[in-house]
Amino acid sequence: MATGNFDMIVIGAGPGGYVAAIRAAQLGLRVCVVERENLGGICLNWGCIPTKALLRSSEVFHLMERAKDYGLSAEKIGYDLDAVVKRSRGVARQMEGGVKHLLKKNKVEVVMGEATLPARGKVSVKTEKGTEELSAKHIVLATGARARELPGLEADGDLVWTYRHALVPSRMPKKLLVIGSGAIGIEFASFYNTLGAETTVVEVMDQILPVEDRDIAALAKKQFVKQGMKIMEKATVKKLDRAKGKVTAHVETGGKVEKLEFDTVISAVGIVGNTEGLGLEELGVKVDRTHVVVDEYCRTGVEGLYAIGDIAGAPWLAHKASHEGVMVAELAAGGQPHPVRPESIAGCTYCQPQIASVGLTEAKAKEAGYEIRVGKFPFIGNGKAVALGEPEGLVKTVFDAKTGELLGAHMVGAEVTELIQGFVVGRQLETTEEDLMNTVFPHPTLSEMMHESVLAAYDRVIHI
Repeated sequence: MATGNFDMIVIGAGPGGYVAAIRAAQLGLRVCVVERENLGGICLNWGCIPTKALLRSSEVFHLMERAKDYGLSAEKIGYDLDAVVKRSRGVARQMEGGVKHLLKKNKVEVVMGEATLPARGKVSVKTEKGTEELSAKHIVLATGARARELPGLEADGDLVWTYRHALVPSRMPKKLLVIGSGAIGIEFASFYNTLGAETTVVEVMDQILPVEDRDIAALAKKQFVKQGMKIMEKATVKKLDRAKGKVTAHVETGGKVEKLEFDTVISAVGIVGNTEGLGLEELGVKVDRTHVVVDEYCRTGVEGLYAIGDIAGAPWLAHKASHEGVMVAELAAGGQPHPVRPESIAGCTYCQPQIASVGLTEAKAKEAGYEIRVGKFPFIGNGKAVALGEPEGLVKTVFDAKTGELLGAHMVGAEVTELIQGFVVGRQLETTEEDLMNTVFPHPTLSEMMHESVLAAYDRVIHI
């Protein structure tokens, strides 16, 4: 068996791990990545990328059904679920191959197997051929997370699915229950509902999309209901009774339990970090509720050991993991990188309509003690949105009334996952309302609504 000495070993080749490895290699370090399943991790293989491929198919299907609205005609509109899934898996394989190419190009050594940390600076990898003993001054934990399973709601792959099962369905659900209305739950609800499943979403909190601004969540809910979804808020699935071909869900709302029958259930009730079996406790690493406790530079407190991405806690986003990977690579190479600022990381949900946000919601800004100014601009006031046939949506901005600082931006509607980056850049550059109001936005574009929302916060809006 091979024994290797490296400058850095990265455990996990997801969007945090492979990016950390590539950046470290660019900086002249000798790097090894250990991965137990797929290069690219959950994101590229079982998360962000294949779900977007599925959602693109449902979006096109939705537009085909609306052909008449655009002066077009389309007959015998339908879909082949197997072909939709095949396309999604093909996209995932293509991206995995891209990661393999990038690692090879940057001379990063890849070891496929299960890693443990027998001692500080040591990594033991169980592979198909045996065990490899590796060592490095810097070790990065990027092992990601998996779906949380609640007692009584465990997935079986037949009647009750996790996101993995939902990505490669053996059948099209007729009556679907989605438990949880975060990004994962709502995206799958949107996909299956668009393709014809009678879909019910149950959320334990008092609004769907609990991390989003209340105005945005309310408008999204209105659109989902218009599309035929049933939304149950402040509701809890107490248990699932499984029988041949059906599941009876006991759903409690307002102290009363209602029995509802479905043929498929998707459980999307959060994630847990992959911290088990690594030997972290023996090394003195602090783990809190399945996530490694780190400082602002992703250091664990054990010399030379870092944790990035989902294993290091919220927000559980691929782009956050990637930037943390760059940061720790630069630290390991002797640099002085800026810490990643979670409050300036955008969250995007690719349902229909799309949802995107960055920074504080109106409620959180008030809770933090800010005196605020709020601007709102509806899609119906934007020429490009109306021309696209997408007049339902909202852009909302929240400013510090005293300093003009952009505290938060929140959107629901067509292509907002692309628009949000403008506000992300604004927060990164510490932009004020004056900077944004003096910026010239091209016409006709959806981005003009960003400008109008800022103007609205200061009583200068033009088009409403």
